[in-house]
Amino acid sequence: MTTSQPARELVLSSRQIQDRVLELGRQITRDYQGRKLVLLGVLNGAFIFAADLCRTIALDVEIDFIRVASYGTGTVSSGTIRLLKEPGIELAGKDVLLVEDIVDTGTTMAWLRDHFRQSPAASVRICSLIDKKERRAVPVTVDYVGFDLDRGFLVGYGLDCAEQYRNLPAIYSLD
Repeated sequence: MTTSQPARELVLSSRQIQDRVLELGRQITRDYQGRKLVLLGVLNGAFIFAADLCRTIALDVEIDFIRVASYGTGTVSSGTIRLLKEPGIELAGKDVLLVEDIVDTGTTMAWLRDHFRQSPAASVRICSLIDKKERRAVPVTVDYVGFDLDRGFLVGYGLDCAEQYRNLPAIYSLD
């Protein structure tokens, strides 16, 4: 018995993503010149974006990952945030850039921003590949935005649906 896959519609090509990631890297390089930058990628979704982004930043950066839980295996945020993995890097006096795949309701990123602002970090800013404001429930400013999108449930390039589709090289909308 075969299961049918939901229909996918291309939203962002691999080339569009790579071009924009390069632009973001250049902007971050300019903005953090002479500073101590730590990239904190939010697992699991941001691992591909964070890997590509860090290679475009022409600075010495420290890279670590954090893990939060808010979606589980569904397509709608539960609204409850749990930090499952803290960074292993000392943040005192350093500039923290939270790297996320998508900011949707804003609940997770606002929580993370507030959490790390209570740390001894010099600053905390947010970089997201996708800023999807259509369902924004909690105000949060994304300092570095790859793409503003307001359509569909997105998968690919790290974005998932029940842990599937992360490996797609482009971003698609699922029907």
